[in-house]
Order: sequence, then structure tokens, then C-alpha cells
Amino acid sequence: MKINADLRERAVVASADLPWIPSPLPGVERRMLERDGDEVARVTSVVKYAPGSYFSEHTHGGGEEYLVLEGTFSDNYGDFPAGTYVRNPVGTKHAPHSDDGTVILVKLWWMHPADQRQICIDTTCEDLWRAANAEGVEVMGLHRFAKECTVMYRMISGAALPARDLPGGEEFFVVTGSCRDDNGSYAAGTWVRTPIGKAPRLVSDGGCRLLVTRGHLLDPPPQPDTGL
Repeated sequence: MKINADLRERAVVASADLPWIPSPLPGVERRMLERDGDEVARVTSVVKYAPGSYFSEHTHGGGEEYLVLEGTFSDNYGDFPAGTYVRNPVGTKHAPHSDDGTVILVKLWWMHPADQRQICIDTTCEDLWRAANAEGVEVMGLHRFAKECTVMYRMISGAALPARDLPGGEEFFVVTGSCRDDNGSYAAGTWVRTPIGKAPRLVSDGGCRLLVTRGHLLDPPPQPDTGL
């Protein structure tokens, strides 16, 4: 299965407009933003767990990165409420579940094997915000490996990120609020991938939070080995 799989192409997906697709286990559904492969795949998805639903224990051969958007996500490592950002490196395993239901943004098979730092950050912690190089914009550093960098931006009403040179590409997910650029407007739940090149000035009229990754399209990790 290929959905927005060509990393050289710009992609915009309003996840709220997508249908929920059942996963192999009952009570777990997905909205697929990008996908390259079948059940073993390089993936960016919004995943919803119904109350009491679970996935059986499995190993992440390509690593796992997620941000809890709603509810509480739980696994062997603990309970992670909305706003928690987590990275589980290549080779880690867990049995995820949710007692009361949860929604997460998740990326699979996007980690390099050498990137073995396990990360858990509470993005609701006010002490982690720092002023960015743009008026009305704050930034929270989440992860850095080689040329890849992941941050969260918080923009007040009327603030803007300037135009950006992107030697390694960029993607962002609108966590709350909305923003716009020369190419369109992006409501909460929208995922935007800009390939290697340049991104235009990004403005938020009412304020927003963005999860942003840059540099990862220059040297993506190996594709999943399905054994086929």
C-alpha cells in the first residue's frame, strides 16, 4: 500500500476528513497520512484506541515515535496522558493499550538503528518553552539525531514563522489551532510534508501548536524488510 509515499512530493492531509480504518485488532482504528508498505510499513498515522482496547506485544523493528493527542495511552513503560511525546528506538517492544480511550499521532519505521535514545517529554510543561527567533513564537526541543530535528512550536495570534530553507525537508502536524501559508490553510489535525527545498512564511491568525520535524527526508532510514 502506498499513500503519499513519494518523499520528493509535497503532501497535505486533513486527518479529520479521513475515514477511520480498522487495524488487525478490534477497537484500534487508523487514519493514514502516509504509508509505504502493508502491515510492515513506513507509516505516519493518527491512531484511535477505544476504551479497553489493546495491541498484543510486538517489537518495533523500525522504531516508534508518537504524540498523545487525546486521553491516556499506556504500555509496559507507563501511562502517558495527552501532550506526551515518546520515542521508542529500533528493537524496543511493548503491549500498548488504553483503559479509557486515546488518540495518538504515530510514526513507524522512521528511526535510524543508531538512534537509540529513548525519549518521553511532557509537552504541557511550561518550563520547557523557550523564545524562538520570531516574535510571538516559542519553541520546545524534543529530539535531535544527525541532521534530523523535532520540535514543538507555540504561536500566538498573528505570529509567523519566516520562510525556511529546507535542505532535508520538513513536516508539521497542527496539534491545536490553525495556520496558513501561500499554499493554503491548515486546521487542527492537518499534516503537511514539504520536500527538500523551501517552505513559505507560515502565519497563525488565532494561535496554534505545531509538531515539526526537519532534516529527516535527506537521509531516511532503510525501508522495512518484509522478507518478500
